[in-house]
Order: sequence, then C-alpha cells, then structure tokens
Amino acid sequence: MIQTMVTAPNNVPSSQGLRAPLGVLDGPITPTLLRLALPTVVVLVVQTLVGVAETYFISFLGTETLAGVTLVFPVLMLMQMMSNGGIGGGVSSAIARALGANRHSDADGLVWHSVALATAFGAVFSLAAILFGSYLYRSMGGSGATLTAALTYSGIVFAGSIPIWITALLSAALRGAGNVKVPALVIVSGAVILLALSPPLIFGWGPFPRLGVAGGGAAVLIYYLLAAVALSIYLRSSRSPVKLRIVPLQGRLFMDILGVGLPSAVGTVQVNLTVTFVTAAVGHFGADAIAGFGIASRLDYLQIPIIFGLGTAIVTMVGINMGADQVERARRVAWIGAGIAFGVTQIIGLLAALFPHVWMKLFTNDPNVQEMGSLYLRTIAPAYGAIGLGLALYFASQGTNRVLLPVLAGTVRMIVAAGLGWSAVIWYGASVGVLFQTVAVAALAYGMLTAAAVLPRRMFRARGLRAQPSVSKSTAPNV
Repeated sequence: MIQTMVTAPNNVPSSQGLRAPLGVLDGPITPTLLRLALPTVVVLVVQTLVGVAETYFISFLGTETLAGVTLVFPVLMLMQMMSNGGIGGGVSSAIARALGANRHSDADGLVWHSVALATAFGAVFSLAAILFGSYLYRSMGGSGATLTAALTYSGIVFAGSIPIWITALLSAALRGAGNVKVPALVIVSGAVILLALSPPLIFGWGPFPRLGVAGGGAAVLIYYLLAAVALSIYLRSSRSPVKLRIVPLQGRLFMDILGVGLPSAVGTVQVNLTVTFVTAAVGHFGADAIAGFGIASRLDYLQIPIIFGLGTAIVTMVGINMGADQVERARRVAWIGAGIAFGVTQIIGLLAALFPHVWMKLFTNDPNVQEMGSLYLRTIAPAYGAIGLGLALYFASQGTNRVLLPVLAGTVRMIVAAGLGWSAVIWYGASVGVLFQTVAVAALAYGMLTAAAVLPRRMFRARGLRAQPSVSKSTAPNV
C-alpha cells in the first residue's frame, strides 16, 4: 500500500501539496479507520475517567457541594458536545475537504477561522453563565449551599469557555487533517496535570491554598488553558499538517465550517433535550425508577467514546476523499464505518438485553432498582445497533457537507422519544414499560431514517471544489 501524494498543478510536490495520511486515499479501509479512531477513543475514555475522579475529589466536600457541581455538569456537557461533535465536526469536515481538493491555503485559513469561532462561541457561553446561571440552577432544584456551590464552580469553569472551545476546535482541525495523535497526546497529558492539581487546590495541600469547590473549577480552567496553548504552539510549527496563521476573515470559510457545524450543533441540543424529557418522564415513577434508569443508561454513555472516535475517523476519510473527487471510496468508507459501528453496538446491546442483571448488580443490590434497570436494558438495548449505525452515518454526512437529513432523523427521534414518550406518561398515564418501548422505537426509526438519507448516491455527489491538482496514486488494488 503506497501513500498517496496530491501535488501542485505542475506535478511537482510543493509545500502546498497534501501528503494524505497513509491509507486515506487508497488501500484497505478498515485498518485505516481503526488506526485513526483509536487515539480519539483513548482521549474520550481518559476524559471520562478524569470526570469521575474530579467528582470523587469533590464528594469529600459534602453532599450539597457535590449536588451543586452535578447541576453544572449537564450545561458543561452540552458545551463540550457542541464544541467537539457540533462545530468541531464542521471544522474537521471543512479542513478534510479542503486538503483533499488540494486547497491548502484554505485549509490553513480555516484554522484561524476556527479560532475566531471558538472565541465567539466561548464568549457567548461565558456571558450566558454569568447572566442566567443563577436562574438555570434554581430551576434545576438548586438552593442554599447547593446553589452557592453550583454558581462558584460554574463561574470559574465557564470563565474558561474560550480555552475550552479553542482546544476543541484546534483538535478538530488536526483530526480533519488526519493527525489524531497530537490532540490525543495533548489531552491525555493535560488530564494528568488536572488530576495532579485537583486535590491540592481543593483541599489545600502543601503550598496551595484550600479553595474547596473553586479549586476543582480552577483545575479544569488550567487544564484547558494549557491544552489550548500547546495545540496553538504545535499548529504554528513546521510539523503540523495545517498551520495556525492570522489571515483575513472570509465569509465563505465561515460558511464552510458552519454549513456542517450549525446543523450538527442543533443535533447535539436535540440529544440533550431527548435525555432531559425521558429522564423527567421516568421520574414520574419514583426514586427506584430514576435509580434503575440512571444505572442502566450508563451503558448507553459508555459507547460514546467508541462511536465518537470511529465517527471522527469517518469524517476525516470521507472528507478527504470527497475533496479529492474519490466519491465511490468516500461512500465505501461511510458504509464500512457504519457496519463496524452497528456490529460493535449491537453485540453490546444483545449481551445487555440477555444478561441485564450482570450490569445492574455492579451498582446496586436493591431488587426494585435492579428490576427497573433490567426492564430498560431488555427493551432498549436491542436497539443499540440502530443508534450506532445512525451516528456513524451522521458523521459520514458531515464529511460530505450534507447533514440536514441526518439531523432531521435526530429530530424524529426526539419527537418520538421525548415528545410522545413524555406525553404518554404525563398526560395519559402510560406505564414505564410503554415509555421504554417508545424510546426503543425512536432509536430504530433514527437508524433507519439516517440510513435512508445517506443511501442515495446523490449524498456523495462531488461539489466541484477541487483545485485542479494532478494526482499520483498507488495502483495497488483497493482491498
């Protein structure tokens, strides 16, 4: 398998030529997908473990403090999902397509436009936290010491919204160029620093002052500041496949990012609304139902690193191949990636449905809680494959710059699961079993509708953005 070289129009490799990551434009697809996905999966697993560790440290400050931080997590998670999978998906897609089309100056320009967008979106989240944080956390049940802890933690973490966004979008820029190792190295190294800083700042060890919950927020802020600086330095170096340079801002480059990023960001909001409404409906059946649902649904979230890691690899490979006018290869990448995602998630789902008590017993001995969680897994876990399939094809649509229909499939899922499911329970007295069945139907509909949206060949139609390079490519068989 020979690495492809896209060269300048005079057929001589230049500084503006793209050396595509090995296997992206030719050669076996599956090994390349897995190689590009693995570092991102590792990053997401590490970030999940860091979140668990941070929660563990803060738990020593008392229940009210822990409850206050818990109120902030959904908002922080929304921002991270929007920056990584939403606007970040738009950045990866735009840069991959630009590099595939040999528009290297556009790819470099997109990096600076990403920084501009990160600054704007980060400022919006910071301002929103300042102006509406108190109202939001009160509406979520915060009061007294819990509300004070939430506002303290939120104020410090969201003061760092801009570094959080810059870290996410610069990481997405490198992933779009096929460099998945540097973002992984930066995030993992930063996570080690965060774990080392959190306990001293929270509890006042050694020369550090005891900051309590503010210390936890400060550790997160320092983590993202260091990560943003490290990524910026690398993107200014000669080793980076794309460069961070100050260039005049252009509307067409913003639209290249936001044409994919904004609909994708809407998709992340839909996911959060779906979870919120389903949780509210489950809460109607009491504490045991909430506890069982919460434990069982953790298995849903454990699959996110796998799907997101594979998805970012799909965006990169589909985007570069679309830019290089290798439309049929882009299509094969999409469906092979979707097949892998379906296979992994469906196996997990079937095992969970057949042996739900194995999972539930890891967290609780309460028979009522176990039974409620087992009902959830027996009903919904068999549909995991449909969700994996739909999400993988959604990432593929980011690479093609055609995300509207997959996002609308997510809208249907939200309407069925959150709208119909919540309404059936609250207004018509439906059982929790009916609620879970509705959520499962919504998952199946999402997978089928996304597949139907991506299946037509027009989804992979080239848009004629190639910059007229000549391509010297391996003649090895595409196995």
